[in-house]
Amino acid sequence: MKRAHLIISGDVQGVGFRAWIVRQAKEFSLTGWVKNREDGAVELVAEGVRQSLEELIKRCQHGPEVSWVEKVDVAWKEASNEFVSFDVVY
Repeated sequence: MKRAHLIISGDVQGVGFRAWIVRQAKEFSLTGWVKNREDGAVELVAEGVRQSLEELIKRCQHGPEVSWVEKVDVAWKEASNEFVSFDVVY
């Protein structure tokens, strides 16, 4: 199991990006969280099978239709298994 920490920049707030991420993460049985950052980016931590995380990252590079993704920064770590679901945090 792996952990991916993503910072997604662009026009990604106010466009349903967090809810879209939650749906994607649940589709891949990932756990973790997603939140809006004060700098206008979206941040998320997801844990699960590396292949599923890589697919999530690929989808995040495009985002939902009404968003515009400029950049996705990814940091990899070993999973901590601290999450039981995937949620929006505030």
